[in-house]
Amino acid sequence: MLRNLLWATSKHDVYLMQNYSVVHWSSLLKRGKEILNVAKPVVPTSKYPGSLAQILPRVQISTMTVKDNLMVAGGFQGELVCKYLNQSGVAFSTKITTGVNAITNAVDVYRNPSGSMRVMSANNDAQVRVFDTENFARLSCYSFPWSVNNTSVSPDGKLIAVLGDSTECLLVDAQSGKVISSLKGHLDYSFASDWHPNGQILATGNQDTTCRLWDIRNLSESAAVLKGRMGAIRAVRFSSDGRFMAMAEPADFVHIFDTSSDYAKAQEIDLFGEIAGISFSPDTEALFVGVADRRYGSLLEYNRRHYNRYMDSIL
Repeated sequence: MLRNLLWATSKHDVYLMQNYSVVHWSSLLKRGKEILNVAKPVVPTSKYPGSLAQILPRVQISTMTVKDNLMVAGGFQGELVCKYLNQSGVAFSTKITTGVNAITNAVDVYRNPSGSMRVMSANNDAQVRVFDTENFARLSCYSFPWSVNNTSVSPDGKLIAVLGDSTECLLVDAQSGKVISSLKGHLDYSFASDWHPNGQILATGNQDTTCRLWDIRNLSESAAVLKGRMGAIRAVRFSSDGRFMAMAEPADFVHIFDTSSDYAKAQEIDLFGEIAGISFSPDTEALFVGVADRRYGSLLEYNRRHYNRYMDSIL
């Protein structure tokens, strides 16, 4: 399963999926509060001219993200749900696609080069769709030859990494959808990607149990190959200062690399259970790991330990 079901907006604020809800967990107050409930029909409260808003039946959340006060969730039946954290109700909901391969595999919130906020969805129907956040109108729809499992937009908003059921990863022009480069080296399908904050390094996680690093100044081959312990690399995250990169396997293992050592120094977190997502806090002081195991489901917090540059568990 593709798992991006956990996002930290500060060291003390984490949003995670729990059954048919998205819950805000405060590590200061040590308690959670339901922010979004999709167990019942989802009714968008705002009416935007030209938008594709729909009332949705119960949504099983497949992926989510929280950025700039906007929470976006995707569903297993091709749904897209958008909610502003400072507003009650759902701002926008729709069913992107109704095909057999309808699952929304990934969602992203980003700003284009002019600073406008956009929502991007990647779907199993081999489509990538872009919506604005003014009236949630669909702006673009880009088609690819295989199911798209993940997208990530470069820090300057100009490039999209497109990954899916192919050994190749694509770099695509965000404005036109035109393929600029094909990244070759992985041996299986890809599921995760993230950009270093400097915009020069792209990390891609693959079923072949590796994460490859690509320098966009020289894309002829990957700059480095980082190995997991046992399983596919299903989540990849850089810290906002670019100092750390974390990657998660489907279960049991999270790896943290020190980017300043050319990724030579690493720490392995060995836990128990399926991993629902990983997220650094924006100040890079904490790493949160979601565990989706039915018996041992939990949220783990690891704090940055400055004297030896590694992360310290505070379970």
